Amino acid sequence: MAIVETTIVPLGTATTSISHYVAACHKVLQEQKGIQYQLTPMGTIIEGDLDLILQAIRKMHEVPFQEGALRVSTTIKIDDRRDKAASMEGKVNAVQEKLIK
Repeated sequence: MAIVETTIVPLGTATTSISHYVAACHKVLQEQKGIQYQLTPMGTIIEGDLDLILQAIRKMHEVPFQEGALRVSTTIKIDDRRDKAASMEGKVNAVQEKLIK
């Protein structure tokens, strides 16, 4: 299972506000089966099968164009751990446990 962080930024828009683009991208995620996701202030974390995640990001990349953006910059960071199961929650918990000690 992979954990992926993505940020999709529309460029060439009439305004600096991008929240409606983000919401439209998240509608794509809501329709996807087999993945979990978490919106953060600076991007989106997605957990699941890497092929499914990349398919979802490809669809999300197209959304700003459909909404009128003239250019889109998409950043993808992949954590694909294969020696043991990893999850968004598990990674956060591992750090929080160390903070308590």
